[in-house]
Amino acid sequence: MNWRIRVLQLIFISWTFLILGRLGYWQIVKAADLKSAAVKQYGALSVIPALRGEIKSSDGFPLVTNSDAYLLYAEPGKLPDNKRDLDKLISLLPASDSAKKILTEARDNGQLWVILSHRLSPDLRRSVELLKITGLGFETEPNRIYPEGTASAYFTGFVGKDTSGQPRGYFGLEGYYDRILTGEPGRLIQERDVFNKPILIGGSAQIPPRPGKTLTTSIDRTLQFLATRKLSAALEKYQAVSGTVSVMDTRTGRILAMVAIPGYDPSSYQEYSDSLYKNPVISEGYEPGSTFKVVVMSAALDAGTVKPDTVCSICTGPVELSGKWVKSYNDKYYPNSNMWDVILHSDNVGMVFVGRTLGRNRLLEYIRKFGFGVKTGIDLQEEDTPLIRPNDEWRDIDWGTTCFGQGIAVTRLQMLTAVNAIANSGLLMPPRIVTRIDSQNSVKAVEPQHPVRIISPKAASQMTQMMVNGVERGEVRYYKNKGYKIAGKTGTAQVPIEGHYDEEKTIASFVGFAPAQDPRFTMLVTLKEPKTSPWGSTTAAPLWFDIASDLFRYYRIPPEL
Repeated sequence: MNWRIRVLQLIFISWTFLILGRLGYWQIVKAADLKSAAVKQYGALSVIPALRGEIKSSDGFPLVTNSDAYLLYAEPGKLPDNKRDLDKLISLLPASDSAKKILTEARDNGQLWVILSHRLSPDLRRSVELLKITGLGFETEPNRIYPEGTASAYFTGFVGKDTSGQPRGYFGLEGYYDRILTGEPGRLIQERDVFNKPILIGGSAQIPPRPGKTLTTSIDRTLQFLATRKLSAALEKYQAVSGTVSVMDTRTGRILAMVAIPGYDPSSYQEYSDSLYKNPVISEGYEPGSTFKVVVMSAALDAGTVKPDTVCSICTGPVELSGKWVKSYNDKYYPNSNMWDVILHSDNVGMVFVGRTLGRNRLLEYIRKFGFGVKTGIDLQEEDTPLIRPNDEWRDIDWGTTCFGQGIAVTRLQMLTAVNAIANSGLLMPPRIVTRIDSQNSVKAVEPQHPVRIISPKAASQMTQMMVNGVERGEVRYYKNKGYKIAGKTGTAQVPIEGHYDEEKTIASFVGFAPAQDPRFTMLVTLKEPKTSPWGSTTAAPLWFDIASDLFRYYRIPPEL
């Protein structure tokens, strides 16, 4: 008999602990979820959109702003019984049938607050206000506009809709800073019964929206306009498919102008192919051609494997790599060339010599130090990067051709940033665009990021002098700005297509900085498939110098020669 009592006691004790455990689970572990579910059952939520933050140029001009648009709401309990006035109101509103249905259902259900219409214009708001109907109210509602249109699209991005139909920033600054720009939506919460009608003695709360923060950028609106106009004219003159211009402040790494054509209008982005949305300056890989020679030569000067007067021992003719012959671009060769000559003549064979003095592993180490193979970290959403293969996957032909910029892919921003490191005495400055973030209660300056030393000041100075010599004595000397010392390098790269190079299509480029000894700006120009001439020296270089002439005047930089 005793054992039966003990069994019953054990059963009761077990059930007691089981019930206590279950209660603990629901009241402690699942408490938040249950509370949320309960709120959803008896609480109705209406969202009031927040005003999205602006994006401004360096002089405070709005590159992205909000037009005056308004949300119209009604408090049904306060509306008059005069049907004629309400019919007038409904007739004024876009999608009037929908507004009438909303208002009718709100009154039938006893709702305290309801949204009648979105994005009313200022004129329409005034027309509604003239009706003098009690129980109506307005909230400012974001309506994004882009005053600069296509010219700024590639760094501003645009605001579209996410999968739930809510506004969301895509690409550029709109995408990268979406959370900061969005702000905090307002909310109206009111308790409802099981029949979804407001509980008259229930609670309600209205939380006003908080606007998003405003971004001030380093973009100089004047330079952006000049670069856009000059690039557009150059595309027509040289019959190129597309082109880019990127200008960087040498000392800070901040972007002063960034243009790519063709583009799209962010105000009507839906009318354009989505293939145009990504910024080619930061997301598209290309083979840099001879502009990459300054990176490899800088590395060798820094490592001490060559000096400016080192003589090239293989520059008498083509050189064989992995069973293939590397030639100069014009089939001319310069025996006993030193490193000055190699850069001046843009000698492919001479650059193979330079690469051999470095060796494969050290060459690839420097390429990575200059920032190739990784993102620059610029504050634009869609940045991408071509990858650099592991060291053991490079054949002789691969790292040999890399020395003169073929067989390696980079982004335009990576190339600009790398050359800017030479201009900046060997310090690589990570590129940025936003300089300040403003909110209702605070102003936060965004300081330039810490530089990283890539090469020594001596190597950077030697490379600068070689680039100046190339401009002064090379093919581009006919186009250079008189009275100014400019460090620059041309590039002409064939376009790889399905495993081989197209013999007719090229990407022509010119990269440089000025004034050479105390640079104010670093600039990269690229033209894709120019038809009048395939060479960077006769297409991209003239465009670079044309824009530079405006920059010298704009910055009031006097001639130094």
